[in-house]
Amino acid sequence: MKYVIRKRCAQKITTFYRNVSKKYKHTYSLELMEINVNDAYDAMFQIEKTLHRRIPTIARWKGYHMANTDKWYYAYTIDGGTVTVVDACHAQNMHD
Repeated sequence: MKYVIRKRCAQKITTFYRNVSKKYKHTYSLELMEINVNDAYDAMFQIEKTLHRRIPTIARWKGYHMANTDKWYYAYTIDGGTVTVVDACHAQNMHD
């Protein structure tokens, strides 16, 4: 299976953890930020393998498939053997 990660999705993950590092600058290290970003990316490659397809729970993702881990939700499409991850949202921000 081939995976394509859209720029919007990558920016959402990076921006979220950059904001966390600004808010908790004395306790949140760059190393921890890198680990968290990598975990979010690694999870995308589990879509349709160990992360199951779900119906989207937020209106802006209507027409997409959704998968989630404990921290991140992903909106994606499937075209043949290609999974295109179009958006990501942290669990604490999952609302319309």
